[in-house]
Formats: sequence, structure tokens, C-alpha cells
Amino acid sequence: MSTEAQEYKSRKSLDKPKYSTRVVRRCWKCGRKRGYMRKFGLCRICFREMANRGEIPGVRKASW
Repeated sequence: MSTEAQEYKSRKSLDKPKYSTRVVRRCWKCGRKRGYMRKFGLCRICFREMANRGEIPGVRKASW
């Protein structure tokens, strides 16, 4: 592969996606892409585990 091709490929990988809907948001803890909660940056499973352990400030189990 020529240096031009390598340079193009590296530049292309740094580009933002053309459409915002193509951005895949992933959980920062496990990398899961489904069940993602934007406010916390976590998937539902990691969120539940951390909330139960009290690691997320301001979040507690609901009871009424």
C-alpha cells in the first residue's frame, strides 16, 4: 500500500459520520450498543448494577 493510500485511510477514519443518526453510542463500561442510556453513558445492565451498588450519585431505587 502506498503512503498516499495509508494517509487517506488514516484521515478517513478520523472523519465524523456524515449523518448524526449513524453515530453508534456505546456503554463506556462494557461496550454494549443496545439499551444505551444517554444521560449516564451506560447500558441498562451496567446502569442497574452500578445503581444498586450506589455508585451513581442521585440515583436510587424507586418505592411508592
